[in-house]
Amino acid sequence: MNIITKDNVIYAMSAANAPALRVASGSRVVFETCDAFSDQITSETDTFEGLDWNRINPATGPLYVEGAEVGDVLSVTIEKIEIADVGVAVCGKDMGVLGHMFDKAHIKIMPIVDGKVIFSDKISFPVNKMIGVIGVAPAEGAISCGVPCHHGGNLDCKKITEGITLMLPVNVPGALLAMGDLHAAMGDGEIGVSGLEVAGRVTVTVDVLKNAGLPTPMLRNDTHIMTLASHEDLDVAVVMATENMAKYLVSQGMTLADATMLISLAGDVRICQVVDPKMTARVEILLDLVK
Repeated sequence: MNIITKDNVIYAMSAANAPALRVASGSRVVFETCDAFSDQITSETDTFEGLDWNRINPATGPLYVEGAEVGDVLSVTIEKIEIADVGVAVCGKDMGVLGHMFDKAHIKIMPIVDGKVIFSDKISFPVNKMIGVIGVAPAEGAISCGVPCHHGGNLDCKKITEGITLMLPVNVPGALLAMGDLHAAMGDGEIGVSGLEVAGRVTVTVDVLKNAGLPTPMLRNDTHIMTLASHEDLDVAVVMATENMAKYLVSQGMTLADATMLISLAGDVRICQVVDPKMTARVEILLDLVK
């Protein structure tokens, strides 16, 4: 088994990052990950002042996929997500949508038992294992792992879970895939600035798609096709994600008019997250309608 251990972490996605592992297209790879705080928070009495903020949102990798060339698409199928038995969530002053309502930071550590998050003595709910940060190197420069963009990155989309295939653009030779920031649970929006942050392991299969012409980043599972887009303005992100879905439908043989009407009648616009430097939206449509 190909494994990239969590001592191989990056904090920005860039072509300058040396590969931690090289594999052929079609390979299965395990990524071991730290949580979003680099496992620094171990108690509810820890303080934000004590954190090394240079170690936030680490991504394990990068992975060099042989044969991946500029202009290709990297298909990443999430086979399995394994998570730790405890997670941490935070909220507080100047954090997230409600940051203006707080005067200090709050930390809550929650056990994960038999597939459920134990929020309190009275509240528990099923885990929703997902990957917050997953992306490839951008064509130029470096992009912090905390920022989503065309290359993927901190998309914080709760649909990036087991059974999903994520399509990402290949901007540099080998693609240089990296991932981290696993969540045991997170709602659409991630309004408090964190999900239930956990360490874990992700098993993926990577495939290079030639001449795919897909509007990346893009998701596919057994039921839906989804397009994602990120921008500083959420309204713009919604337009970008919708344009990408329309382009995909047109590429499958529809007219632009039919594509627009189908999205309007049978598609759904969703919010992934509204708390990162760029906000992320997605558009979903049933796979059966576009086969």
